[in-house]
Amino acid sequence: MSTLQNRYDFVYYFDCLDGNPNGDPDADNQPRTDPETNEGLVSDVCLKRKVRDYVFHSKQKDGAQEHGFDIFVLSGNTLESRQRMPYDHLKLDSKDKSSSNIGQARAWMCQNFFDIRAFGAVMSTTDFNCGQVRGPVQFTFARSVDPVFTTEHTISRQAFTGEKDIKNSNGTFGKKHTLAYGLYRMHGFINPVFADIGPDPAKAKGTGFTEDDLALLWKALGGMFDLDHSAARGLMSPRELIVFKHASRLGEAPAQHLFERVSTRKKDGVTVPRSFEDYDLTTPPAGALAGHNVEVLYPLRRV
Repeated sequence: MSTLQNRYDFVYYFDCLDGNPNGDPDADNQPRTDPETNEGLVSDVCLKRKVRDYVFHSKQKDGAQEHGFDIFVLSGNTLESRQRMPYDHLKLDSKDKSSSNIGQARAWMCQNFFDIRAFGAVMSTTDFNCGQVRGPVQFTFARSVDPVFTTEHTISRQAFTGEKDIKNSNGTFGKKHTLAYGLYRMHGFINPVFADIGPDPAKAKGTGFTEDDLALLWKALGGMFDLDHSAARGLMSPRELIVFKHASRLGEAPAQHLFERVSTRKKDGVTVPRSFEDYDLTTPPAGALAGHNVEVLYPLRRV
């Protein structure tokens, strides 16, 4: 599998209907918002979590993880237990802090964990030092196209927690925070410089992110919400992925100039958007982009 050779920039749209796309624990788990504009926010960490979970589950067969597609930041596992794996597999001495030892461990981690190849990781915080690596794939926060209005709902449960609660209560009450609708836009960047591993992976600064990894990333962005449905998140759906593929490693145009070719506006007569159909999305046609040595791709569109 060849490592990535081209730079990519992309715009990703998704929406949320009657749900909470990313609760803020510092605000009673209300949907995240920009306090100055009331535009909704979804953190890059939240979106990466969904990508990780999709890859983890999609690359399992008969209960075993496909080689090269394990996940480093995985629920229920300590980072230390993951960092110990190359030391056990390669029979390295954890007390040996030489660059050669750490380099071998780092290379093994990149080869075996998809999220390290994609997003990078700091793996130097335990006794099993695997160094650190900067990933070629980066996400921004997603921001809603229009301000969102969050609502607090009181909910009740008729089942009692314990026997002692039966005499003193008519049930248990709680709160649920949702927004009626929000269309979110996220920007992404893929830099092949941080994928390059050269002839010796143990001495490489890059992660070895491949063309196959890239195809899996696009697939994850298209399917990750289907593996993440819950009562709290309502209906979340991917809506559009516009990819700008550069002809070289360093690229032919600043990312912001490409992103400016993608715009969204409410349709005439729509005051309060309640669905994706309430918007007009302007995007460049697929194929060569006029004036730049850049190709426009739409990986999520069904032909």
